[in-house]
Amino acid sequence: MGLTARIRTRDGWAVSHAVVTVTDGTGTQVVRAKADEEGGVRNATELAPGAYTVIVTAVGYAPAASSAIVTASGRAAVGTVTLARQGGTELPPPGPWTIDPAHSSVGAVAQHLGISSVHGRFTEFAGSIDIAPDEVAKSRVEAVISAASIDTGNAMRDGHLKSPDFLDVERHPQITYVSTGLTPATGTDRWTVHGELTMHGVVRPVDLDLAYLGTGADPWGGTRAAFRATTELRREDFAMNYNQVLQAGIAAVGTTLKVELDIQAVQGGTLPSL
Repeated sequence: MGLTARIRTRDGWAVSHAVVTVTDGTGTQVVRAKADEEGGVRNATELAPGAYTVIVTAVGYAPAASSAIVTASGRAAVGTVTLARQGGTELPPPGPWTIDPAHSSVGAVAQHLGISSVHGRFTEFAGSIDIAPDEVAKSRVEAVISAASIDTGNAMRDGHLKSPDFLDVERHPQITYVSTGLTPATGTDRWTVHGELTMHGVVRPVDLDLAYLGTGADPWGGTRAAFRATTELRREDFAMNYNQVLQAGIAAVGTTLKVELDIQAVQGGTLPSL
């Protein structure tokens, strides 16, 4: 075997569409080989002893170059080559992922009386993530939230939030988010998700500041990925104009909501049966 190599991401995932090019001291290409589904490269071309340059490229990743010395055996064992996403950012391996509501949270924080915060969360939601294999900007996110599942820890307040003053859950039972694009953001493993949020019957463009936290195995034989995303919404943008102004001119409920998402997704198109 003349050339062997393993192509991986920083998280250890195979880069199955990588291409390895080997050039000699004059810059002449002597080997060009494509990685298999496991990210492995095996090429039987025997190489003459000497110094070579190995260049690894893959769509969506920054190229990597290294030197290799071939001995009289004619073999070049490059070992593991780690590729970084273009721009220094990473995402989970390509394919479908399913959001696990049992290990995720969808929360919002609003200012109360101008001096403190009220924290709420939605307890019923579902969603999917599809990581594009070659052009990561084409990755997609879709989520559906039951508006009536709002929970702030106070039944009277929750009832008011479900009323026509706010979410109007009888007329608008679902809150949906559908992504329209994805771009790298400043910082390692950070992205901006562009999308459309439908809430209270109004559709608005909303960007999410997304941090990819990594992947890991779960106890049930699956693989999970974790994300954290935040954004800010103005109630008036979604026709929720109710407000009670106190004598001091301070709004009882703030007009801005801070949205906080902690998401755990399972690799595959469905959740496992536990």
